[in-house]
Amino acid sequence: MVVLVLSACPPGLRGYLTRWLLEISAGVFVGSVSTRVRELMWERTKDMTRTGRVIMVLSARNEQRLKSSYTDITGNPSMSRGSL
Repeated sequence: MVVLVLSACPPGLRGYLTRWLLEISAGVFVGSVSTRVRELMWERTKDMTRTGRVIMVLSARNEQRLKSSYTDITGNPSMSRGSL
């Protein structure tokens, strides 16, 4: 399971993400995709995000059962394993 939360991102990114994920609320996408698709989708998301922020939370085999990745306002990617 993958959850992406967008804020202040270009409309084209939202359209791109709807190819694989459902937009359950404005800027909140949920779905289940393969690891390969998820990694390609994250790379494209980082490239398309210039001034906004994106948070991705996904299932993982750890104590909290999740892993998160995010980009900050400048578009620099970061990764956090386990805790938010």
